[in-house]
Amino acid sequence: MATKTSAKSSAGKATKTSASANGRAGGKSAQGLSTKATATRGDIDSPITLAKNGTDAVQPVLNQQENSPRVLQRYGTVSQRLPIGLDDATRQESVDMLNQLLADTITLRDLYKKHHWQVVGPTFYQLHLLYDKHYEEQSTLVDTIAERIQILGGISLAMAPDIAEATSIPRPPRDREEAPVQVSRLLEAHEIILNECHEYAKRSADSGDDGTNDLVVSQVIRTNEMQVWFLSEHLVDTPLARS
Repeated sequence: MATKTSAKSSAGKATKTSASANGRAGGKSAQGLSTKATATRGDIDSPITLAKNGTDAVQPVLNQQENSPRVLQRYGTVSQRLPIGLDDATRQESVDMLNQLLADTITLRDLYKKHHWQVVGPTFYQLHLLYDKHYEEQSTLVDTIAERIQILGGISLAMAPDIAEATSIPRPPRDREEAPVQVSRLLEAHEIILNECHEYAKRSADSGDDGTNDLVVSQVIRTNEMQVWFLSEHLVDTPLARS
């Protein structure tokens, strides 16, 4: 009996001594850079490294724009990042044309949204829906034009102040206008863009930039011409009920 009691006592002391030693070692480790915690995620126990204060070390690095050492690429330049078989001069000419087209397309897109919100009168329902449909189609063109600029190695215009400086489309008033005036203003903007497109299509064909030529002709011109048709018919002065 005495022998068994002595063995149990010795084992207990050894266990406590080992635990105490481990605790002291753990305490010293906690003073280092990190400690380990275990979090349960589903059926898997995954160790997570914690910072000194016990929180996840996943804090974002904020305000990096304030001390940015450099930009990746200056506006107005082109790079040969993508091997698409066009020289720098051709790329630059196409990027310049497309940025002008982009600024005017963004302006036309936003003009459609302005009129979509502000239209009133007997044709409210038809024009409200038509304006929004054309807005969505112009939004698609905006993205396509901007992506073409990136493919060419250029930098696309993006922010509203830059668009306002670059656009060829006259700025509308903030006021609500009559529906016929809205339609006329939109038709003027379309004509400005289409005139640019005819010039840009010829220049891009002459320079060998077939991708830009295809975009201008197959997408921008055809979309704008179709929208001109739908708008113009709203200005035909015909009786509604009797001739």
